Amino acid sequence: MSYPPNNMPVPGGPSGMPVPGGPGGIPPPGGGPGGVPGQPGQNDSYFTESRKGEVNELRQLLRTFGTERDKQKKRDIMKKVIAYMTLGIDVSRLFTEMMLAIETRDLVIKKMVYLFLCNYADTHPDLAQMCTNTLVKDCGNEDPMVRGLALRSLCSLRLPQMIEYTSEPLRRSLQDGHAYVRKTGVMGILKMYHLNKEEFDKAAFNDILYEMLRDPDPSVVTNCIFVLNEIQAEVGGMALNRAVMLHLLNRIHEFSEFGILAVLDLIPRYIPANDEEGFQIMNLLDPVLKTANAGAVVATIRAFLSIATAIGKRPGDDRDEDSPSVDDLSKQVVERIKAPLVTLIASGSSELSYVLLKYADQLIDLCPGIFDDEYRQFYVKYSDPTHIKHSKIRILAKLANPNTAPDIVAELGELVTDADETLGRIAVRSMVNIALNGSGGEGALESIGRRLVEMLDLQGISHVTSEAATALAALVRRNESIKPVISAPLPRALKYINDPAGKASIIFLLGECGEDITEAPYALEKVIDSYDNIADASVKTALLSATVNLFFSRPPEVQHMLGRLLKKATEDMSSQDLHDRALFYYRLLRSSPDPTVAKSIISKSMAMTASQFAEEDDSELRAALMDEFNTLCTVYRCKPENFIDEENIVPFVKLPTEHPLAAAAPVVDQGVNTITDQMNGASLTDGYGAAPAPVPQPAPSAEVDLLGFGFDDPAPAPAPPASNSIQSLSLKPSLSLSGEDYQSKWGSVPDSEAIVISGLPMGSAPSSTDVVEGALSAFSVFTMASGELPTEFKFFLYAQEEESYGGCYFLVQAVALKQPSSLNLTIKPVGGDNDPNKRKEKVDQLIELIKSALGLC
Repeated sequence: MSYPPNNMPVPGGPSGMPVPGGPGGIPPPGGGPGGVPGQPGQNDSYFTESRKGEVNELRQLLRTFGTERDKQKKRDIMKKVIAYMTLGIDVSRLFTEMMLAIETRDLVIKKMVYLFLCNYADTHPDLAQMCTNTLVKDCGNEDPMVRGLALRSLCSLRLPQMIEYTSEPLRRSLQDGHAYVRKTGVMGILKMYHLNKEEFDKAAFNDILYEMLRDPDPSVVTNCIFVLNEIQAEVGGMALNRAVMLHLLNRIHEFSEFGILAVLDLIPRYIPANDEEGFQIMNLLDPVLKTANAGAVVATIRAFLSIATAIGKRPGDDRDEDSPSVDDLSKQVVERIKAPLVTLIASGSSELSYVLLKYADQLIDLCPGIFDDEYRQFYVKYSDPTHIKHSKIRILAKLANPNTAPDIVAELGELVTDADETLGRIAVRSMVNIALNGSGGEGALESIGRRLVEMLDLQGISHVTSEAATALAALVRRNESIKPVISAPLPRALKYINDPAGKASIIFLLGECGEDITEAPYALEKVIDSYDNIADASVKTALLSATVNLFFSRPPEVQHMLGRLLKKATEDMSSQDLHDRALFYYRLLRSSPDPTVAKSIISKSMAMTASQFAEEDDSELRAALMDEFNTLCTVYRCKPENFIDEENIVPFVKLPTEHPLAAAAPVVDQGVNTITDQMNGASLTDGYGAAPAPVPQPAPSAEVDLLGFGFDDPAPAPAPPASNSIQSLSLKPSLSLSGEDYQSKWGSVPDSEAIVISGLPMGSAPSSTDVVEGALSAFSVFTMASGELPTEFKFFLYAQEEESYGGCYFLVQAVALKQPSSLNLTIKPVGGDNDPNKRKEKVDQLIELIKSALGLC
């Protein structure tokens, strides 16, 4: 059927005649100028079958393409060709004319021509080869958008014979000055990998991709991460080491939300060097929890949990007793992420809220009690979709404690009679789960039991009475003390409950509570008399078990009807289990002269000896799902092998393996930022900016050991230049100060006593924090923390005199402004010589030392 229908006139034309120019000024393929005139009363549109000669008409239009001056008409012609191609019409005959049209400055037209070429590359490889030279030529166009489009189209041809033409443009694109071309080249490498892995290995693109992780544009780095993960999927993803991980984390604020997710997905695979590094990574990622992107928040949660697992103390570890355990760290993580997660659940779309509720459910299982105070956030709203309501009700039962249980049970009681049958059943199950778990506190069991008894009398709502009966049976199996509370209405409920599950539960309860119910044998006898009318095997089995159980407590009343029931059950072939059970009871009772022996056997088999039902024990599954947090496994609640083919499952490999926690070097080293690792003297940002100070650097090469290949150690840094004033200030060459000590010492000196130096001119702003830190460390001035803001760099520095000279601490807050380039210092001396004149002299010497280190003299 064509659209619009043939009997519907086209708006704007009398009698359904097409309007010249068509919608949006685009001539329809079958009518208007340049097309075959449509017949009166017949509609033409892009989505109708072509008529004879239309492709030839398009060829004529394309041949006049070069002489056409109207840009819009040129675009309309291309749109008609693409429309025919979309309909499945073979317009490959226009290949030559389309190739001639590629020589244009109009990006819209060029993009449509590229689309045409890529579409017919697979089916017409001989025609695709004709455009190779044109695409390669466009890869060198002066316009970066044209270069990127041409490269993307060249890589999208996916023809094995095109590899030799693709490699060189790809290699050039990776060194292009425009980020769009570079990131397109990175994705082109992935296409080449899938097309010909041998040529990919020969070109050594894998190593180039690792080097491009240092690219100044975050979008290029993002593409490198995704490509490396896919290329190395068989070994678990891209290789990770400390240098790579900390470099990406230091730049995480530069990435888009898509890029942030790429970086966050790497963290669960990274093993921190020690506890301190793990906590620093957590602090660095903490601002991500404030974002409105739910994906970033959930990825951060997984990163936090993985770090907690890596650095937490486990049973049997010979670590310090004060070291936090994995459980303690996990609880702290869940406590920290609780507020942002609850906020996202309340403010997101229904689809997003459903997924986040699944994650919240998993975290509640991991750390019970953390979310209890937020139970009102999980109350069902009238406007919530059905799947949201179901998830919230299941979670509510897990948030019950002695303080919250009364409110939660009352809320669930209101939902029992909801029009949604499934919702009512889930509400009853959630209510009984509170009683079974004992989380409601003292008196909760009896209170919930009475509520369930009241539900047995809701005769107009059969699913509620049936579910309440099943819930009461579960309560009695777990807590026999509840029998006096629930026994009275059971004979009455047996008369009007018709659901097989509910009926079987009531019969089971009559057998368990028969001693307290006078009419119990007579109620069961009526069911036995109608045995032939019972279709469900579960009801028959429950009837058999209840009658045998009641026989031991009231034998005179039950003896004859038990005989009739055993006769019918042993002759019943509808259920093998029922037949075998009846035969077992018959032989046991007949062969045992002492009824107490049979009673002990049968009663013990019915007793509840475990703390929970076997079907409720999903601890193994929950542990497996925690390893797959932030994946579809949480939503589906099953392991990946249940819905992913084995060959498509990416192995989870944690790296690196070369620094076990026990032997890890401290994170806070001389001249090393507490977050940024200098990697044996080489900086990840080498080559992107020159240092303003003429201080010799330890390593002259910009090559970085990103892959952990173990380059030779760099030559030691030369000693700092001598100066009379500097030599008189003797600083400790090795010093370590914790953040708490730094803050304590800084706060011990009033701001009024701080020495402030403003406006020290700098030749140029530093290219990175590493440059400044490396220069100062050579003069024994160390960095506590540093960071880059849009308009300035901030450093928190510290140094200490040798003890023989007084041992004075110097705490410095340095701000390096980018425009104009200048340096501001705030210095607080702590301890040491109390003579103000000597202290002032030492501060002056420290200032001269800093100026000398940074080349400001």
